[in-house]
Amino acid sequence: MSQVRHPSDGQADAVGEVAEAAFGWAELRPGQRAAIDALLAGQDVLATMPTGYGKSAIYQVASLLLDGVTVVVSPLIALQADQVAGITAAPGAPDAVAVNSAQSDSANERAWAALASGEAGYLFLAPEQLAKDDVVERLTELTVSLFVVDEAHCVSAWGHDFRPDYLRLGAIIDRLSGPTTLGLTATGSGPVREEIVERLHMTDPLVLTRGFDRPNIRLEVNRHESDAAKRHAVVDAVADLPKPGLVYAATRRDTERYADELTQRGLAARAYHAGLSAGERREVHEAFLDDSVDVVVATSAFGMGIDKPNVRFVVHAAITDSPDSYYQEIGRAGRNGDEALAALHYRSEDLGLRAFFASRTPDEDAIVAVLRTVAESDTAVSVARLSRTTGLSRRKLSGVISLLEEADALVAIRRGLRLSRSLRSRTPEEAAQAGLAAAVATADSRERIEESRLAMMRAYAETTGCRRRYLLGYFGEDLPEPCGNCDTCSSGSASDEKADVESEIFPAQAAVRHREWGDGVVMHVEEDRITVFFESEGYKVLSLEAILSNRLLERS
Repeated sequence: MSQVRHPSDGQADAVGEVAEAAFGWAELRPGQRAAIDALLAGQDVLATMPTGYGKSAIYQVASLLLDGVTVVVSPLIALQADQVAGITAAPGAPDAVAVNSAQSDSANERAWAALASGEAGYLFLAPEQLAKDDVVERLTELTVSLFVVDEAHCVSAWGHDFRPDYLRLGAIIDRLSGPTTLGLTATGSGPVREEIVERLHMTDPLVLTRGFDRPNIRLEVNRHESDAAKRHAVVDAVADLPKPGLVYAATRRDTERYADELTQRGLAARAYHAGLSAGERREVHEAFLDDSVDVVVATSAFGMGIDKPNVRFVVHAAITDSPDSYYQEIGRAGRNGDEALAALHYRSEDLGLRAFFASRTPDEDAIVAVLRTVAESDTAVSVARLSRTTGLSRRKLSGVISLLEEADALVAIRRGLRLSRSLRSRTPEEAAQAGLAAAVATADSRERIEESRLAMMRAYAETTGCRRRYLLGYFGEDLPEPCGNCDTCSSGSASDEKADVESEIFPAQAAVRHREWGDGVVMHVEEDRITVFFESEGYKVLSLEAILSNRLLERS
C-alpha cells in the first residue's frame, strides 16, 4: 500500500475539464480525484467508497485521458446495460459496449468491431466471459490500458458475495501485460481489502477508503419469539412505512409469500429471486427503478449496483450471513441523503438456516478426479477438457477449480491448469491425495470464517450498545460517541456503553499472533475485549484479561 503517485501536469489540469465536458460534473469529490490522479500515473487503486459516492466516475474520467480500451468487469448483465447507457449518453465520451450471453452473437461481434476500430472505448464483461479463452485472446489483441473490477469484494473468500470466476482475474490481468488495475467496492473490511489486492495482483496500490458511516440511515433491530409473530410484524411494518423500499428474505419461497401478503394490503409488491426468468427479473428491476413498484421482496440476488436514490427503507425479514452483507444491503437506502430506515427482524432460530447455508462439504471424488486428470497430463489442461474427462458440469467444475486454486494445489496459466510447484514431483496418486488434503483444509477454514462472520452478525442483533458503533467497529472505523440514530440509542441502553479505549498493547490494526490460531489483525478495541480477525479462523472476540494472564497473544 502506498501514497498516491501524481500524473503529469498536463493530465492533472485536464481531469476537471474532461469531467465537466464529457459527463457534466463541475466538481469531483476528493476521493474520486485522488484515485483518478493515481491511475493516470500508472498506479493500481483499490477504492472502498460508500454506495452513492460515485465510484464509476473514477474509471469513466480516467479512461478519457488514457490511450486504449478500459475493460470493466461487472457481475450483473442488467447493471452492465445501465452503465453502458449512462456512458453512451454522455456527449463527450466514446461509446461503451458490452459482451455477454444475453446478446446475440452478431451484437457481440459488433461490439468487438467497435472496440477494434476505436469507436468504443469501454468494454463491459461479466467475469464468466473471462473464463473463455477466445474472449481473453480477443482482449490481448486490443490495447487494454485500464482494467476495472466492479464489486471487487466478490474476489474475496472473506467478502459477502464471493464468486469463483473472480479468482481468475489476477491471472487474466497478467495475460494482458498488466494494465493499470482499479478495484471498486462499497464495503470491505480490512481483511477483505488485503485479499482483493493480493487476488488482483496489484502492485504498490493506492488503497482509498472514504468512510462507511451513513448517518442518515436509522438502525433498528426487532426481536421476535416465533416465526409467525415475525412475519406479521414485517408485513405490518412495511405496510406503514413510506415507500419505495426493499425487503430481504432468506428463501425464494419467502419472497413470494411476503410479496403476496403485501399485495393483499394494497401495495404494489413484487418478488425477486434467482428462480425467475431473466425477463421477469429485468421487469421487476425496471419497475422498481421507475417507481411503479412500492416494494420489492428479494433474496440477496437483488440490489447490487442499484442506482436508485429515493429508497426509504430496507427491511430484513431474516438475519444475513455477515455484517458485510448487511451493510451492503442497507446501503441501498437513503442514497439521496434523506432519512431512511434499516430494520432487521431477528429470531435467534434463524441463525440455524444461515449456518446451514454457510456449511460447504467439498465433493472429494470430484476433487480427486480433477487432480488426477491434471497430474496425468504432460501439458496444461483446459477447462473444456477437464469437463469432458471428469463428466462434471461447468458450474460444479468451476467450484472445484476455485477451491483447488485457493488451496494452492492448481495454478492457472495461459494454456489452462497445471499442478502447483509443490505437487509436480509427485506421482499422480500422491498429488491427488496431497491436493485433496489441502482442499479439505481450505474448505474447513472457509467454513470457520463463515461461522465467525455469522457470530459477528448475531452480536450486532443482540447488542445493547450503539448499533452504528458496532458496525463501524467491524470495518475498523471508530465512532467516538453513540450515534443517537439507532434503537438502542433511543431506548437509552447505548448511553451505558463505555467509551472505546485505545489499547497501547493491542491497538486497532495491529498485527498479532495467537499461539493456536496464528496470524491476525486487531479490528476493534474495547475496554475489556478486542476483536481480532485470524486468517484461518475468522473473527474472534477475546477477553483482554484472559489474553494477558495466559499470554495467548503477542504483537507480530
